[in-house]
Amino acid sequence: MEHKRTAVLVAGSWGTALARVLADNGHQVNLWTRNPQQAEEINTKRRNEKYLPGAELPSGMKATADIAQALEGADLALFVAPSSAMRDVARMAAPHLSSDTLVIHATKGFETGSRKRMSTVLAEELDKDERCVVVLSGPSHAEEVINRQPTTVVVASKDSACAEAAQDFFMNEAYFRVYTNPDLIGVETAGAVKNIIALGAGLSDGLGFGDNAKAALITRGLAEIARLGSAMGANPLTFAGLAGVGDLIVTCTSPHSRNWRAGSMLAKGLPLAEVLERMGMVVEGVRSTKAVHELAAHYGVEMPITEQLFSVLFEGKSPEQAVGDLMGRVRRHEIEEIAAASRDKWLK
Repeated sequence: MEHKRTAVLVAGSWGTALARVLADNGHQVNLWTRNPQQAEEINTKRRNEKYLPGAELPSGMKATADIAQALEGADLALFVAPSSAMRDVARMAAPHLSSDTLVIHATKGFETGSRKRMSTVLAEELDKDERCVVVLSGPSHAEEVINRQPTTVVVASKDSACAEAAQDFFMNEAYFRVYTNPDLIGVETAGAVKNIIALGAGLSDGLGFGDNAKAALITRGLAEIARLGSAMGANPLTFAGLAGVGDLIVTCTSPHSRNWRAGSMLAKGLPLAEVLERMGMVVEGVRSTKAVHELAAHYGVEMPITEQLFSVLFEGKSPEQAVGDLMGRVRRHEIEEIAAASRDKWLK
């Protein structure tokens, strides 16, 4: 494998973990952070204690607070900024990015306000065709990847050559397996909406409900993801794969998940502002709930779990009342509902 120059923006937990994969694969990695003290910690102590406490970082990973330096000569630019900061980071990167640099993002969320997917935001700010932007997603905790635990993800792009190039950068035989998928819309939508369902799973666990409740929440959450994704033009089969059910399971069942932890704290009566302050890191599901609530209205898609979580997060509804309202919905026929969600050009 040819070793190349790569830039990772920014140095949060997921960006740092993916930088490790690239470094383990022999690539030169420049990890960009806005914080010079964080860059110094990574370079001198081989640590990123705020985001991945206790993890030792490889020598092949260099950090810098200079975005031009990070992107100089880069064959790959990996954007892992929070959804709220993606446009700003892309705008900063644009003057320093070569036209032939492969652009990948690994952020699971929509832009607040515009409700745009991250590939669209990057294409707009970097003056690139969205077809050439790649998303990396799937069931993956940074805390496990940084310790080289077996992980399987998917890279999606409308351009198969770009997806395969991304696959070549990240795949290794030791612990990181990568599949390709042409359904950019489906993979991005699944990654964003599953964070909302994970908030609900944490809330369910925090209220002391059992496995029955969480299994139902995950299953019905997957139906909501599929309904919205299909309305947006995704392939429904994507939601049965790594980016859909795979990521949904890992995010709804693990205390590694920020969204699960945030939901659990909300169930204990903590106000949202205090939950976010205690987390100390971005909880994408909170922002995604706003965007997806608006997208559901725009596309005329029924998303009762999202609707109830929106009410809990932003309208002061109690978690107990939200659960009661979900359980008290009118009777439905499951098979007919699934068929309706699948009725599009992909399955005809």
